[in-house]
Amino acid sequence: MEQIRLLLVDDETDFRAPLKKRLQKKNFFVLEAENGDRCRAVMEKEPVDVVILDVKMPGMKGLEVLRWIRDRFPGTEVILLTGQASAVDGVEGIKKGAFDYLTKPVDFEHLTQKIIQAAEKTNREKTKQKEAEFRSRMAQQLAAAERLASLGTLSTGITREIERPLAVIIECTEY
Repeated sequence: MEQIRLLLVDDETDFRAPLKKRLQKKNFFVLEAENGDRCRAVMEKEPVDVVILDVKMPGMKGLEVLRWIRDRFPGTEVILLTGQASAVDGVEGIKKGAFDYLTKPVDFEHLTQKIIQAAEKTNREKTKQKEAEFRSRMAQQLAAAERLASLGTLSTGITREIERPLAVIIECTEY
């Protein structure tokens, strides 16, 4: 599997910076943003596989950013992460399409497993899309081949229809 591209969105620099370093040591490519607006700017420039998104941020809230990501980048998975756990936020986030909802302090190994699972889901969806496109192209090529086969059958039939009278004419001219 190729390197997973992450966007870490959290307004707490003291949380974001060390987490970024630990994730990079695990061979993730990590981008970061301190708020929802910066997240949007980064995602417009850089494709990412997974977004780790804080729910409670000043300005644009995490659930608003989630909605924006779902609208603009439906193939990107989002893991919601918050220090102020609320079952309502978690349920709302999952309903709006988040991959998972975790609370701080988060077990680092658990977080990395969730990131890998989210990236694998993204890859499966991409593979399914490529397979569907391939099947569509093959169906088009099969239809074209069937049209050519029908044309060949038709031309064979026409040739036989022309050959029969010609054979009679040739036979009559020989007598």
